[in-house]
Amino acid sequence: MPDDLSSGLAEDPIAMEVFANRLLSISEEMGNALVRSSFSTNIKERKDCSVGLLDAEGRCVTQAAHMPMHLGSLLGSVVSVLDRYPVDAMAEGDAFICNDVFLAHGTHQPDITIVTPIFHGGRVRFFAANVGHHSDVGGPHPGSMSQSARSIFEEGIRIPVMRFTREHRIDEDLLNMIAHNTREPEERALDLRVQVAVNQRGAELVARLVAAEGIEAVERSVEDLLRYTRRRLRARIAALPDGTCRGERWMDGDGVAGSELLPIRVAVTIRGSDILIDFEGTGPQARGALNLSRSGLEATCAYAVKTMLDPEIPPNSGLFGGIAITAPEGTIVNPRFPAATCTRAITANRVAGAIIAALNQVAPPERKLAASNDSVPAMVLSGQRPGGTYVYIETLGGGIGAMHGQDGMEASHVHVTNSSNLPAEAMEIEYPVLVDQYALVEDSGGAGRWRGGLGILRQIRSRADDTLFTARSDGHIAVAPGLEGGRDGGPAEVVFLPTDGPPQALGAGITAIPMRTGAAARVETPGGAGLGDPAARDPLALAEDIADGKTSRANAVRDYGETAVAAAEALWTTKGDR
Repeated sequence: MPDDLSSGLAEDPIAMEVFANRLLSISEEMGNALVRSSFSTNIKERKDCSVGLLDAEGRCVTQAAHMPMHLGSLLGSVVSVLDRYPVDAMAEGDAFICNDVFLAHGTHQPDITIVTPIFHGGRVRFFAANVGHHSDVGGPHPGSMSQSARSIFEEGIRIPVMRFTREHRIDEDLLNMIAHNTREPEERALDLRVQVAVNQRGAELVARLVAAEGIEAVERSVEDLLRYTRRRLRARIAALPDGTCRGERWMDGDGVAGSELLPIRVAVTIRGSDILIDFEGTGPQARGALNLSRSGLEATCAYAVKTMLDPEIPPNSGLFGGIAITAPEGTIVNPRFPAATCTRAITANRVAGAIIAALNQVAPPERKLAASNDSVPAMVLSGQRPGGTYVYIETLGGGIGAMHGQDGMEASHVHVTNSSNLPAEAMEIEYPVLVDQYALVEDSGGAGRWRGGLGILRQIRSRADDTLFTARSDGHIAVAPGLEGGRDGGPAEVVFLPTDGPPQALGAGITAIPMRTGAAARVETPGGAGLGDPAARDPLALAEDIADGKTSRANAVRDYGETAVAAAEALWTTKGDR
């Protein structure tokens, strides 16, 4: 019977998990459709996108397992839609579009969100929403991702909340206006059409659930789910000792050449079942594009608390029930208009790292996490190909920090980003480039009882003249600090290899460097930090690191000592003789 779905749901964790996963399956199917149907490599290959379901009040009910940062985009966009168009002004067949950080609570301009109201009984009951990172949305530089941008007006087209479809028909004039303000208008238009269709699929799946269970039962179950998530998180918070713990991370600068190190400081106060995250003492608003919007900050804080206290808790608005956030206006984590934000993911990951550093002080040993690469390096190449301009963009993973009982993962995205690599084969088919190298960075993982994960080396060579190379990165100076005696992770490096001269080491934010045929660019991403005294490392694990080329013998001697290395090598030889 319809009402059976929510009967005692709030008190039954098993039934709650079943319902949560029914909702999650809807968002996962939407996400799969978005990836499979999109045209840009950034979505179809790298999965730089997210989908979610929200209720009529704009509360997130579920988000597919894509990008934690995009929770801010989804929530902010639906709230903005509701501010602009009350539900009684919406009609079936409507869909809305937006991207702007200040006009629509976005997190940066390349993330374009489509929001579709889902009706039942003549009323808006839910919203389907999805966000895709479009590889170019205009502005002075390809990729719309210049770390040195000084204001939002340098970051591409600004889309406030606008009605994008009526009676399921896209406003073609609006679509053309948006698409032709970018460097790849055909790709933009096709991907936006896919985003609209994905929400329609989500609406169909929600309608099936409502038809099977009844609207009253589904809405009660949603309330129970949000209440359950809120109560479960509060229980985890209440299990921690009251008090304040502090964390700190540093950034190489504020995105402008010659800037000084910039601090991210956080005080995490636990009071009963509440947690207050205060960013007093954090550095000033960045002159460059590293500023983090409020919606991005809230998503990052929720991610960090979830990660440290209960990674399996359902991803919905109930996460915010016990979390309060304060951030001084005019800082890099609460910027004033018209701050540039296109490289905000670097700052978000530094924020996550600072919160995790604070919670490490009260977490049980099995939950502690050494610092990860806490950055989101990116490469952008752009030029001409048959049919028009191309823009290749890829954010790169790095080393994850070690945990008690295990080494950090190698070559992985961390914290608020969760996209995939772009396979070399797909890249070389789509764009006039060659992948010279794609490897782990030797010696980039911090030594320790448990070693930090290794960073990524990606070197790409241009096969055409008049190519432009842009890179964003961090961690060239401020590396991942070791935990409990572990060593720091390795630094980032960006190198340009021209055809007519020696390699050139570049800084953290590089914009539109011309490349001729045969020139190459190399990015090495930071490694994760080690955890625990290196003297306690398992000799066999050390020997495997040396044999696999993850740690050079010279660095192993430096970090673990000649005696430990010799013993490890002897053990490895003995193992091989068997």
